[in-house]
Amino acid sequence: MTQPSSITSGHLYFLDIGISTPEFNGRILTCKPDGSGLRELVTNIETMPDGIAVDKPNGHIYWTNMGIPSADDGSIQRCDLSGANIVTIVPNGITHTPKQLTVAPQSKKLYWSDREGTRVMRANMDGSEVEVLYRPDTADAGNPYEHWCVGIAVDEESGHIYWSQKGPSKGNKGRIFRMTVDLQAGETVENRKIECLLDTLPEPIDLELDTSSRKLYWTDRGDQPYGNSVNVFDLDTLKETPAAQRKPDVLVRKLHEGIGIALDPKNNRMFFGDLGGSLYSANLDGSCKHVIFPDIGGAVTGVAYVEE
Repeated sequence: MTQPSSITSGHLYFLDIGISTPEFNGRILTCKPDGSGLRELVTNIETMPDGIAVDKPNGHIYWTNMGIPSADDGSIQRCDLSGANIVTIVPNGITHTPKQLTVAPQSKKLYWSDREGTRVMRANMDGSEVEVLYRPDTADAGNPYEHWCVGIAVDEESGHIYWSQKGPSKGNKGRIFRMTVDLQAGETVENRKIECLLDTLPEPIDLELDTSSRKLYWTDRGDQPYGNSVNVFDLDTLKETPAAQRKPDVLVRKLHEGIGIALDPKNNRMFFGDLGGSLYSANLDGSCKHVIFPDIGGAVTGVAYVEE
């Protein structure tokens, strides 16, 4: 089986959140899948960058800024593929703590999860028409972190949105949900029909969907042996498997607070990073795990892959 690192086509874009420096110097970096050609595109991001998505046809990189959670000052920014022309498209305070985001190319929308805002949100590619798609009506009761939305994936063909709610740190109360892209008749953002696909997960974070194989991948920051891992679940088994019996397959273990993940199904590979500063590749079945960078000098959050 070919090792992912031997295929050099495409480009990786990834974030360093900046927590390893006193100045909180976050960065956007890019390289080839084997790590060659590493470049810094944007530096001095002091607003805790977390999620990244690339719109190659229009030449844009998008990223979320968590900001200071207690200040409710999250934002979303955009730049050219070169790192130039940085603009803020969703200003401070419109979203609380935006995490992973993704581009839906057919509808030309950005989707993201808002952690402390306990929301799933979307907007046009220029940041206009910001919408709340889901917000639980129980978020103020009990422990709000049980409702923290983190990862996001969108399947425009089937019309579904997937998102993770991580639960308490290392708490084994993480869940992954699904809902339709648009509200159905009679639904509101608080009472719309949602489906819990998986629960009692250690601490699920970022999601990626392979629509061709109908498989959902994600990183998990929870405790070993099931956390600090990359996982997969076959969506075609949902109907035949009772909810209590659904279990993901753990593909990769021993990450150091895994966050970002990106897929390249065409070349049977995936890429993922962790807060320990490492960037990795592996085959989609988890084999041939390869360390692209053992330590970038920071902490990796969002990861995106773009074909050439």
